[in-house]
Amino acid sequence: MSEATAPSNGNEERRSRALKLIGAAFAGAGIIYGAYWLIYSRYHETTDDAYVAGNVVQVTPMVSGAVNAIYVEDTDFVKAGAPLVKLDPADARVALEQAEGDLGRTVREVRGLFTGEAALAAQVAQREVELAKAKEDAARRQSLAGTGAISKEEQEHAATALRAAEAALAAARENLAGNRAQTAGTTVETHPNVVRAAAKVKEAYLAQARTTILAPVNGYVAKRAVQAGQRVAPGTPLMAVVGLNTLWVDANFKEVQLKYMRVGQPVKLTADVYGHSVEYHGKIVGLGAGTGAAFALLPAQNATGNWIKVVQRVPVRVTLDPKEIAANPLRVGLSMLADVDTHDREGKPVAETPRENPVATSDVYGDLLKEADARTRQIIAANLSAPK
Repeated sequence: MSEATAPSNGNEERRSRALKLIGAAFAGAGIIYGAYWLIYSRYHETTDDAYVAGNVVQVTPMVSGAVNAIYVEDTDFVKAGAPLVKLDPADARVALEQAEGDLGRTVREVRGLFTGEAALAAQVAQREVELAKAKEDAARRQSLAGTGAISKEEQEHAATALRAAEAALAAARENLAGNRAQTAGTTVETHPNVVRAAAKVKEAYLAQARTTILAPVNGYVAKRAVQAGQRVAPGTPLMAVVGLNTLWVDANFKEVQLKYMRVGQPVKLTADVYGHSVEYHGKIVGLGAGTGAAFALLPAQNATGNWIKVVQRVPVRVTLDPKEIAANPLRVGLSMLADVDTHDREGKPVAETPRENPVATSDVYGDLLKEADARTRQIIAANLSAPK
């Protein structure tokens, strides 16, 4: 009996030691995981549902016309203000010449109104003198009517001449008043007719200048769809310009991960294109106002009876360091891994301060109106100085 029980006790001891070791291993793993969760994991939220986003500027014409030339191709880098597409300027040039001619004619017409006022005033003075003379003649003949020195017919002629002089004076005064009504409170340059004609010149000038389509921002050309000879209308998509120096990341976190996320928290990111060898640093600048499903083209209808609950995701915008982007360029749409450090939970869960400055600006056509103003002033001055 003693020999049979000895191996059995040895096996039990070995099993007991093995179970103790396994239990110790599990306990150790639990302690390690608990320490990891306590120190790190509970303060970090990660997602691989994150993608690079940027400003994709659609280039569209502001005037219609046939495409004469295309200066860029996909992947080309362009600077703001560089020509992208040239439209046929013939129609716009003709419209500009017509508008310039109308402005010159209008300036001369208005100038005639101002110079004609002196002539109308002189005409009124002449009619006043004629009326005074007619009154004297009528009064003289009236005094001689009783003596028989003049005939009744001559007396009636004097009265008729008086009434004609009065009517002529009234007409001259009306003409003068009508002229003054068109010129009162203005100069030739500020007269409404001249201002309207000048606006037409500016409109035509801008239309001609806009036959050359310029790059709105610095960036890379993408999605070129325009072809030479194609006739395009205002708003027709020609191409896009993507600025790769102002990128951000839209990280879509599950709703259960948002509890402690705050604006301003730091974020570490890695891109699939570079792997973990390149790390980007950003911060949260805002959380979406709704889930992705709420803003989908066909949002879920939760009250139709066939709804299934799924974990929703909310887009979180993360800024990137421009210096890091310059060192390791990214492209719109690339996949990212985002890790948010939620240690600092004092911030706001949503942005509360309105933005004061514009997000982006483009003023490549800013000088055109100044040039159009200069052109109209030149036309007005030339027609004002023309010999009378």
